[in-house]
Amino acid sequence: MSHMLKIGLGAGFAIVVAFYVYRAMGSMPHGGFLVLAAVFGAYMAMNIGANDVANNVGPAVGAGALSIVAAIVIASVFEAAGALIAGGDVVGTIKEDIIDPAAFGDNSNIFVYAMSAALLAAALWLNVATWMGAPVSTTHSIVGGVVGAGIAAGGLSVVSWGKLGQIVASWVISPLMGGIVAAVFLYIIKSKILYQEDKLTAAKKIIPVLVALMAAAFITYLTLKGLKHVWKNIVDTVGFLPQGDKPSFSVALLFGGIGGVVTYMAVKPRVAIKIAGMKDDRSDLNLLFTIPLIFAAALLSFAHGANDVANAVGPLAAIYDAMTHAVVSQKAAIPLWVMVVGGLGISVGLALFGPRLIRTVGSEITELDQMRAFSIMMAAALTVVLASQLGLPVSSTHIAVGAVFGVGFLREWLDSQNMKEKQKVLFVEVEKHKRLKEKLQLLTHEEYKERIELLEEIKAQKKRIKRIKNILRENYVKRGLIKKIIAAWVITVPAAAILSAVIFYMLKGMGI
Repeated sequence: MSHMLKIGLGAGFAIVVAFYVYRAMGSMPHGGFLVLAAVFGAYMAMNIGANDVANNVGPAVGAGALSIVAAIVIASVFEAAGALIAGGDVVGTIKEDIIDPAAFGDNSNIFVYAMSAALLAAALWLNVATWMGAPVSTTHSIVGGVVGAGIAAGGLSVVSWGKLGQIVASWVISPLMGGIVAAVFLYIIKSKILYQEDKLTAAKKIIPVLVALMAAAFITYLTLKGLKHVWKNIVDTVGFLPQGDKPSFSVALLFGGIGGVVTYMAVKPRVAIKIAGMKDDRSDLNLLFTIPLIFAAALLSFAHGANDVANAVGPLAAIYDAMTHAVVSQKAAIPLWVMVVGGLGISVGLALFGPRLIRTVGSEITELDQMRAFSIMMAAALTVVLASQLGLPVSSTHIAVGAVFGVGFLREWLDSQNMKEKQKVLFVEVEKHKRLKEKLQLLTHEEYKERIELLEEIKAQKKRIKRIKNILRENYVKRGLIKKIIAAWVITVPAAAILSAVIFYMLKGMGI
């Protein structure tokens, strides 16, 4: 599919959204602006699908567990399902409480301009980041948009700088935690299975435990992140669950524990049957992680759709609420049409523009197989669970990308001893090359045949030296890509903030 056709299909989705909103709500006061805001929301949702969803399926694609087409289908279905089933019916009007609502007073028009500017600025920045091939945090993008519009509307004093400081801290905390957790799990797999003399027997014992632990982590993660918006409805339906607006950590952990035990009992006999017909090598053992990776991609997508759809529809719901009631509220109801725009927009963006970032996360940072991808997916779920319990500010995007880095750097560290051996070989080959050149200089022109043979040997020797040098220079993690991604992370909030402030002044000046 050509790039222009993709752009046309994306524009077509935005036009359909605009047409629906115009027909349904165009007659209300300032209905034309609501149509424009809905287009901004559709554009934002598509950019979330193009950029953020890659973290959920990229490792599985890079490892060969899923094709890009299969990954897009699975992620699209589960993203939309997460948004529509568990996305919730109420959203905070100002993301992360980063701006004091009192900054807008009773002027709902200024609030509408600010949220519209934040939405469009975040979407534009995500579009740029996707074009650059840099996975960035959509939450940080919308936060930057809100900060920029808030400062433009009410000055520096309206910003909660403590909250903003937590976001800055997450730039370091998230990738470090994700990288460490992923590296730990990969090291466990290597030391307990791959480095054992009898790999099959070791795998028979360890893999059911690892898969059960993954199930426990994902069920806990899904309960905390994917069901928090609809927990009250679940509690009202299932009377024996503890009352509360959202699931407690202990309840999520209980669900995870039960799921882990059930998974272990189901997986253990199946692993034993599969191992019985396998060879004692890595390629066969890798196949045992394929199905867990597919489930992980689906569950991460569902949780992402339920949790992060608010980044697309939250400001749009806030705009609709302010225009409908002419006041600035702390919380806003999410109409069904707004949630549909968010859920479908994410799926459309993923299908049209997601493959670029899927390849970046899955194969361009470091080479992945099923075992490495399994470690990354484990880190993606487990780190969020740990961080939420410890009260640490984290970004799921930064965690996932940090986990990919962690896997690559662990491979480099484990191979460092082998590199030392190669350096010794290189020294021997260089010395041999010197001796051959010295021998060539001693030969006379009459010794023509000997000179030809020696020149051929010197040429072959140079090729061997070059090959060893290339191996020594090779890094398992692409350094240039690391720099580009980290730079994109650092400038996400200020870039979105500057764009948002400019757009706010434009919208306010036009007074539409």
